[in-house]
Order: sequence, then structure tokens, then C-alpha cells
Amino acid sequence: MDTAKLELAAQHYREAEAALDAARMDLRSEAVAAMRQDPKRGDQAEVSRITGWTREQIRLLMKAAEPRAGESDNHPK
Repeated sequence: MDTAKLELAAQHYREAEAALDAARMDLRSEAVAAMRQDPKRGDQAEVSRITGWTREQIRLLMKAAEPRAGESDNHPK
């Protein structure tokens, strides 16, 4: 059995998954940064329009990005 094409396809797939994960993390980070920068009415709707995420997804993202009690920025746990 010749698996060279299968191995190449699997490698491309893993690379694409890694790129997608990195892009997803970047998009989440930028959305949080945009929401925190000079907050004003309508920001959530604008982030929703740009990302395609629902307002509930954005609320959950922002909640997850809040620092937890007892954690400091300098010493992640």
C-alpha cells in the first residue's frame, strides 16, 4: 500500500488545524481588546457584525476573559 499521498494529506490537515486554532485565538483576543478599548454603546453589535458571533457568544467570551479573583497579571496560575 502506498501511503505517501495519505501522509501528505494528513500533514496538510494538521497544519490547517493549527493555523485555524491560531487564527481563532487571535480573533478572540482582538475581539476582547476591541470591546475593552474605549467602551461605548453599540460595540457588542459591531463585534457581532464583524465576527459573525452572537451577542451571547461575545458576552461569554468577555466573561471568560475577566481576571479571576486571586489571580494577578504577573503570575498566571
